[in-house]
Amino acid sequence: MKRTPRSTALLAGAAAACLVLTGCAGSGVGRSASAGTDSLRIATLTAAQSLDPAAAVGSALPYFQAVYDTLLRRAPDGTYHPMLATRWSWSSDRTRLALTLREGVEFADGTPFDGAAVKANMTRFKKGGGASAKTLAVLEDVEVRDAHHVTLRLTNPDPAMLFYLSDAAGLMASPARFTGDSLKTTPDGTGPYTLDKSRTALGTKYVYTRKKDYWGEELPYRTLSMSVFDNETAVVNGLKTGQIDSALLQDADQQAAIEADPRLTTRKQSIDFQGLLLFDRAGARTPALREAKVRQALNYAIDRDTMLDKIRLGRGETTDQVFGPGTRGYDKKLDHAYPHDPAKARKLLAEAGYPKGFTLKLPRLTAIVGDALAASLQSDFKAVGVRLDWESLDQASAVQKIYTDRAYSAMVMNIGQSATDWITVQDLVAPGAFNLFGSTDATVKRLVPEIQRSTGAEATTAARRLNQHLVDQAWFVPFYRMSYLLVTADGVKAEPQSGMAVPSIYNYRPSRTA
Repeated sequence: MKRTPRSTALLAGAAAACLVLTGCAGSGVGRSASAGTDSLRIATLTAAQSLDPAAAVGSALPYFQAVYDTLLRRAPDGTYHPMLATRWSWSSDRTRLALTLREGVEFADGTPFDGAAVKANMTRFKKGGGASAKTLAVLEDVEVRDAHHVTLRLTNPDPAMLFYLSDAAGLMASPARFTGDSLKTTPDGTGPYTLDKSRTALGTKYVYTRKKDYWGEELPYRTLSMSVFDNETAVVNGLKTGQIDSALLQDADQQAAIEADPRLTTRKQSIDFQGLLLFDRAGARTPALREAKVRQALNYAIDRDTMLDKIRLGRGETTDQVFGPGTRGYDKKLDHAYPHDPAKARKLLAEAGYPKGFTLKLPRLTAIVGDALAASLQSDFKAVGVRLDWESLDQASAVQKIYTDRAYSAMVMNIGQSATDWITVQDLVAPGAFNLFGSTDATVKRLVPEIQRSTGAEATTAARRLNQHLVDQAWFVPFYRMSYLLVTADGVKAEPQSGMAVPSIYNYRPSRTA
């Protein structure tokens, strides 16, 4: 579960983290004797303050997977498999999705899972105002044909709909509990675990016990716990002392610290890219950004290789595109479209009418832009005549100034790279949180509908053309894809999950018999 601007983490204090570890220092060197192979203990920096699925977001999905099932299940490789829906099929125009529902399944309170429950859940999710509610924006209605068959009617095709049904929008809760707020603390789903409220403190630690009467395959761990920390130093300490079984490490220094421990298994994975998002492509606040040559100059100005080596200890891959390697639109050659070339940057600035450069005011959140990154960007841009004016913000003021006031023309961000082209388009190209000023042009207007409505080779061609256009027009200034480290203790095996920063709860299993 990642801490990025897409989903700002809700963090517990350091003291709570120590309590979770029963002492931040310890002498254990493997799994603690009390844990055994029937328990799985996961550490995370992301908390879920509510367990109501209407508030669920993908970055916190494991909290919800334990107690709620989704309509579809997404495998580690990103393929879709039956879960609460056993079959599905599209109409020829891809605006109707027919689902066959699993029979004989009940929610924890005994309410049957059926077509009416699907309609109630999806309607509530769309109207609930949660961070992921927009994923069902094109859902016009859920037609209940009978107890075990529904049809989702869409206003327009949505190439990511199957993804959404395997994610937050597909979580199913008992409609009998929709009145009041009880789902926030007492989940009522069809999932493989039950929340142990006596051992759970929302925001700090969540403990789940395996159901004896789960309709599906029994998961290997009798107890599942997820503990929230406010820093990765405490997480690394817990891994080394045997009090944590799995965690995802983002910080490069912490990754280096853990790799030296032979008792732990590590696996690299790329999730987020870091870069400068240029919101003001029409030049409303910063006129220079109206010119494509200026935006291209910014890309040529930065020394991505040196930045990656110094800031991330080489942990990642430099890139000049926002489409990730798992998408159809990804083109490897675009990773190196803008080699470091200060002379060319200065030439482009002069051709655009800015021979002496210009000033670019940027917000700075230290959780994203540390001293090393700020200094590197300052130096690289200064070398071509662009003066950065950093304004430090705390989280309380950031949302107001960045998203409400739109006080900045650009911002450095860490953003997850989706494995789905349409989600990339919706997140970064469509007007919204990462296209604050609603930039568009004739090419974007032509290609986005093609991606939305086409399939197969046509969809691939349209996505690649859009990606090429965004790179040519320098809509973004990406730095690199950051490599994170999935760490597991001796005796635990975890498989990374497509479309998620951390593994699904279904991706963990014992690697040997205790």
